[in-house]
Amino acid sequence: MTGPVSNFDVTSVWTDHVVVLPVVLPIAVAGAMFLIDERRRALKAGLSLATMLVLMAASLVLVSWAGEAPRVYRLGNWAAPYGIVLVADRLSAMMLALASVLGLGALVFSFARWGRAGPRFHGLFLLLLMGVNGAFLTGDLFNLFVFFEVMLAASYGLVLHGSGEERIRAGLGYIAVNLVASLFFLIGVSLIYGTMGTLNMADLARRIAVPPGGDLGLFEIGCAILGLAFLIKCSAWPLGFWLPTTYSAASAPAAAILAILSKVGVYVVVRLSLLVFGEGLSLQFGRSTILAAGLATIAFGTIGLVAARDLTRAAGYAVMVSSGTVLAVLGTGNGAALSGALYYLVGSTLAAGTLFLLAEVLQRGRDPARTAEPVFADEYRDPFDDADATEIGVAIPAVLATLGVGFLLCTLVLVGIPPLPGFVGKLAIFMGLAAGPLAAAGWWLIAALTLSSLGTLMPLVRLGIQTLWVRQDAPPATLARSEFAALAGLLAACLALALWGGPALAYADATVDWLVRPQAYIRAVLGPVEGSAP
Repeated sequence: MTGPVSNFDVTSVWTDHVVVLPVVLPIAVAGAMFLIDERRRALKAGLSLATMLVLMAASLVLVSWAGEAPRVYRLGNWAAPYGIVLVADRLSAMMLALASVLGLGALVFSFARWGRAGPRFHGLFLLLLMGVNGAFLTGDLFNLFVFFEVMLAASYGLVLHGSGEERIRAGLGYIAVNLVASLFFLIGVSLIYGTMGTLNMADLARRIAVPPGGDLGLFEIGCAILGLAFLIKCSAWPLGFWLPTTYSAASAPAAAILAILSKVGVYVVVRLSLLVFGEGLSLQFGRSTILAAGLATIAFGTIGLVAARDLTRAAGYAVMVSSGTVLAVLGTGNGAALSGALYYLVGSTLAAGTLFLLAEVLQRGRDPARTAEPVFADEYRDPFDDADATEIGVAIPAVLATLGVGFLLCTLVLVGIPPLPGFVGKLAIFMGLAAGPLAAAGWWLIAALTLSSLGTLMPLVRLGIQTLWVRQDAPPATLARSEFAALAGLLAACLALALWGGPALAYADATVDWLVRPQAYIRAVLGPVEGSAP
């Protein structure tokens, strides 16, 4: 809780608990779902939908509160750095809202087909969101590791959901890479705790101001290993080779929600870089490495897009370009450009997630991996048996036109064509870089983003022609009501981000202004009294 309550106020008590709701609610509902018979699909779908609506409402409430001081939730009312704290500030509230919107769209899309393609889909889906929300809210590195592992464990099941040899192969590689990243995470956290005696982020930032001289080198090694783990998780090149293969093999709703996983890694890099290593963006430790990794990721993702031969793989590379953009801007140390990068992150993630869903509808019936035989004994032999379905897509010409409009909007957002969010975000980045002395790094970034726009436009236009115009021997396009609702909702979110671009950019500016003042975060978490003795 935020502190003792002097006068009993029911409203105040319940508003204090909004911060912990995105963590407690999904894990409670997921636990209940594992006890419910798998044949009660309608009940599980209804519980999942109700949970997602509550999570979206809670995230929007936290965004509306973000103009005030950050909400600090002290579990058990134990003060930091000894107790576990959850912190809802501007950045974490923005990421929670992004996860809830994307998660709601992916969940609604799954009601048509994929929710019935295998067991325990809804429970794993909610567990993944619990891990994502916890990673955004936690205020210490140990619980960040815990939430990461919950998130990854659920993602392993979602990657394999739907059966098929391709998913098994991609899933095994995905698990192996993330186990290595988790090992690096543990080693880095152990070295940091051994040298600093704390894992609370605010306490760590306070202590690093006067670091112990003899242990500084060991502390920096720990931070470097921890940074390596996060770069793997945010799919930075050359550590992100696993992402396109894994995401393209996963089912459509799983791939859409997995698009937020790489952004968890980006979030942690931004959070720790500005909180622990920078006062007013004076980053020194690792800044050049972050810049180089971001530029290389943009280049690799763009080349992958040009070489892509199907929409799902192209969407995976688009996720990499989005992550690389934020990393590169962070590496320049330009606050004005970083606010544009945060705005771009939201729009590009929504567009990439929507593209995964569109790709599944457009390529339905033409990809044998999507209808492969089960691999495990408890998988359904006929995952798409629609005998008990109440919604059946109807093949009408308007469906293809609707899908074409959606594909066009996703393409324009990812490419950066005005007046959609991709353009607004990149323009804000360019203006931020040009506002001050433009160093060589700024010119490299402007060139990389410009070329990436061109490199995104060409392959997506080609793939759009192949899937929308040249449909030789392809089955008629069908679209269930839940699929239409999911696509329409996510595309509406992209359009809303463009229509209200001014307030959204102002929010991003205020977020960066908060991030570059780490002392404000430290005071909010530790209070006016100094924490534990160094």
